[in-house]
Amino acid sequence: MKNVLVSGASGIVGYGILRSLRMAKMNLKLVGTTIYEDSVAQGFCDVFERALPTKDPEYMNWLCHILDKHQIDIIIPGIEDDLYKWVEFKNEIESRGSRVLTNNSELVTLCKDKWQFYQKMMEINSPVVIPSSVENNFEVLADAFKLPFLLKPKRGFGSKGIVKVDNLEIFNMHKDDIGTILLAQPIVGNQEEEFTTSAFCDGQGGFYAKMTMRRKLSKDGYTDRAETYELEGVDVALKHLCSHFKPVGPTNFQFRRHDGRLKLLEINPRISSSTSIRAAFGYNESEMVINYYLENKIPVQPEIRKGKAVRYTEDFIFYEDRNHL
Repeated sequence: MKNVLVSGASGIVGYGILRSLRMAKMNLKLVGTTIYEDSVAQGFCDVFERALPTKDPEYMNWLCHILDKHQIDIIIPGIEDDLYKWVEFKNEIESRGSRVLTNNSELVTLCKDKWQFYQKMMEINSPVVIPSSVENNFEVLADAFKLPFLLKPKRGFGSKGIVKVDNLEIFNMHKDDIGTILLAQPIVGNQEEEFTTSAFCDGQGGFYAKMTMRRKLSKDGYTDRAETYELEGVDVALKHLCSHFKPVGPTNFQFRRHDGRLKLLEINPRISSSTSIRAAFGYNESEMVINYYLENKIPVQPEIRKGKAVRYTEDFIFYEDRNHL
């Protein structure tokens, strides 16, 4: 039996990973952690541990205690804060005998700041880059990007914090944050042409397996509806990005199609929110993680079932006389 810890187990990524591992029907003990004691997390794991906030000064002491207590073989981050923390303390964690699911540390650092990432994309002359600017002059941006254009947080994920600018009044409300908190981009493509591709990367500039879905986002920035999709040009885009950034393990690439060409919205150097949807269609990257990192088994491209997925709210019931229904 392998012991697996998944953080952020009360969130859509964390319990998505746990559900995917259950689908794999492997001999695993699943330990879920979250700062929320009253959450759905306990319904998806064998053992629940209430976590300290990642930024708490005692967090690493708490984590090491949990790793020792449950003899954890591998830890998988379900929230970005944990990914960044675990990259920083990877050597300390792995010295205790627990593998850490992290990506290429240089890529993780780049992906924390969209402006730094954009500058790197320009440096490699990437054909999938979206023009970006930290110029805070309305006329200059309106001329370069046309109205409306977007102001996006330099740090953040999903669609949170994005401002659509179609007049000077809205721009002036956020002008002082451009360069420090926000950057500007043109609107590329449309919501009907947005795609999420997950690839299991080899760390050498290639990838073993991939799956693409066309998606629509919820108001919280997560995949709300999705369908399996054969995206023309995605292999070329992945090979280009992997050759320069050398991602390793599960990595999420988000694209829009603009004037017939793919443009990269962002790279998430981790398992993303649609992971349980992908697993249901045959692409179980959480199972690949266990096999790759603990069993030294190279992932192979699975057969992807065709279909659509819709997310909805449901009830999870915990009775007093039994664990859950």
